[in-house]
Amino acid sequence: MTWLITGGAGYIGAHVAHAMTGAGERVVVLDDASTGIPARLPEGVPLVRGSLLDRELLDAAFAEHAVTGVVHLAAKKQVGESVEQPLLYYRENVHGLTVLLEAVAAAGVKRFLFSSSAAVYGVPDVDLITEDTPTAPINPYGETKLTGEWLVRATGRAHGIATACLRYFNVAGTARPELSDTGVFNIVPMFFDRITRGEAPRIFGDDYPTPDGTCIRDYIHVADLADAHLAVARRLDVSGAGDLTVNIGRGEGVSVRELARLVGEVTGSTREPVVEPRRAGDAARAVACVDRMGRQLGWAASHGVREMVESAWDGWLLRHPGPAGG
Repeated sequence: MTWLITGGAGYIGAHVAHAMTGAGERVVVLDDASTGIPARLPEGVPLVRGSLLDRELLDAAFAEHAVTGVVHLAAKKQVGESVEQPLLYYRENVHGLTVLLEAVAAAGVKRFLFSSSAAVYGVPDVDLITEDTPTAPINPYGETKLTGEWLVRATGRAHGIATACLRYFNVAGTARPELSDTGVFNIVPMFFDRITRGEAPRIFGDDYPTPDGTCIRDYIHVADLADAHLAVARRLDVSGAGDLTVNIGRGEGVSVRELARLVGEVTGSTREPVVEPRRAGDAARAVACVDRMGRQLGWAASHGVREMVESAWDGWLLRHPGPAGG
């Protein structure tokens, strides 16, 4: 069994590659290195450098490495950028997936795991989001993820491929400092960036219908997320054709203000957050129901939010040495 991980040199992809190789799985990575860092890969893991849009490259990679399963993580994933450049997102996330699935079908690969997102749900007004909560994405990024799910399932049915769609909630933390998130797009590194520059963390809106007025989110440690990929991949290895769609989260909500307070404790920063106007499209609450993952795979997250923040801060300091500021 050999798994091809697309985007395997990225933040999440590298964690998945380490989790799978650490568990004895054979892995090969395809990455265009636009954001991924090849040095993150486990020792001995082959790297195919190139684009999902290159069908000849994909066909050659499947044949050379005798690929029997795919973990598809490569995608554009910034919401704001997707609004500004929808054509880029549809080309990379939808057309790129189409080309990949064509190569999968042609090579006779029978297992496909797709990296989806809680963005497919949009802003549902529910306490816990189940996999049956209606999907209504509100930006091109979410649209491309939902379209991707449709493509994956339809291809699986037509070609007898066992498929899985993993709907991630908010990913944070790192399994080791050198694998940490290098972007400043998610909330934890955004807080770190402000603190490191001697500025107060920003909270967007404190008048939501929540206990402290700030948005509530479900945070998942990237090490848990990687472990979930391994669990699902092994489920596909024995289940035969069919589809599995699961939320990946902790099933627990943390408010933005609570997270800011925790970040202050971990970093030693005493700066109070500043409140700015709400951002368009932010739901008051987005917390996963994770019963299906537990029931069908016996899997549950094992890391808490403090562990996420502490590990992420270690990774941040590795790349941004110096005092955090007061």
